Amino acid sequence: MIIWISFLTLILVILALDLGVFNKTPHIINSREASKWTAIWFACSMLFSGVVYWLYSTDYTTNANHYTSEVAAMKFITGYLIELSLSIDNIFVIALIFAAFKIPQKYQHRVLFWGIIGAILFRGLMIFFGVLLINKFTWTTYLFGAFLLFTAIKMLFTGDESEFEPKKSFVYKALGKIIPITSTTEKEHFFIKIENKTFATPLFVSLVVIEVMDVIFAVDSVPAILAITSDPFLVFSSNIFAILGLRSMYFFLANMLEKFSHLGYSLIAILSFVGLKMLFHDYIEIPEWFSLGFIAAALSIGVLVSLKMSKST
Repeated sequence: MIIWISFLTLILVILALDLGVFNKTPHIINSREASKWTAIWFACSMLFSGVVYWLYSTDYTTNANHYTSEVAAMKFITGYLIELSLSIDNIFVIALIFAAFKIPQKYQHRVLFWGIIGAILFRGLMIFFGVLLINKFTWTTYLFGAFLLFTAIKMLFTGDESEFEPKKSFVYKALGKIIPITSTTEKEHFFIKIENKTFATPLFVSLVVIEVMDVIFAVDSVPAILAITSDPFLVFSSNIFAILGLRSMYFFLANMLEKFSHLGYSLIAILSFVGLKMLFHDYIEIPEWFSLGFIAAALSIGVLVSLKMSKST
């Protein structure tokens, strides 16, 4: 319990510093600033893997799976990379949402900040019930594996045919029935009053749509990380570090998403791998170093091929 309280306290301190110090004044985050913070978040995640190594070499954590400190650290990094790679699709959708609702660049960070608060809560709930299901009903491992494999096959054959349209989504239409929506923004405010009547601004609408889409994406990413480990702390912490780095990665990639069009194949490979791993876990034991190596290689190849193809066009 002390570990969980300490970790959640750390996250709250980080978020408080983020909004209250580093991004107190709304501003446009350029590529240079975004790349700096992307590197910082990645470095923090790798440093935390050292904390995981230390924790699992002591009695501070439950460690019901009896992981060695080396295995625990590798599982954290593997889970982090899986979540980070699956977040690429999320970045594409976020860009579509901001464009559809015409959110000014200097207010996009504020929307993503509050989006992360919601993502932490929803991911925590999904991870809790996911771990509970796997530990109580072992057959759900096969169900999750089959679902991930189905998702990978669907991604391979559907491609970009079904592009998400935020203003035609069920979430946008349902929200409009609950509260009136204005088409104009008023600084960084989520709500404004017009003739004594409260209206939701595009900032709030985009926040709600992003939250719902994150839950939908988590349906893929949470089972994927559960293929690596069912240890609640490793699953949750790797997820949270990936989510924290998602904002800076969005601003880093937002202006050059077309350059990484081939990353979709990397995601298909990763989902297929973890799906098959879940389906055949009783018959084939895959070493942790191989899982980590495969996911890192799939991401690296996707990035290199995307950059090479973008230069040749």
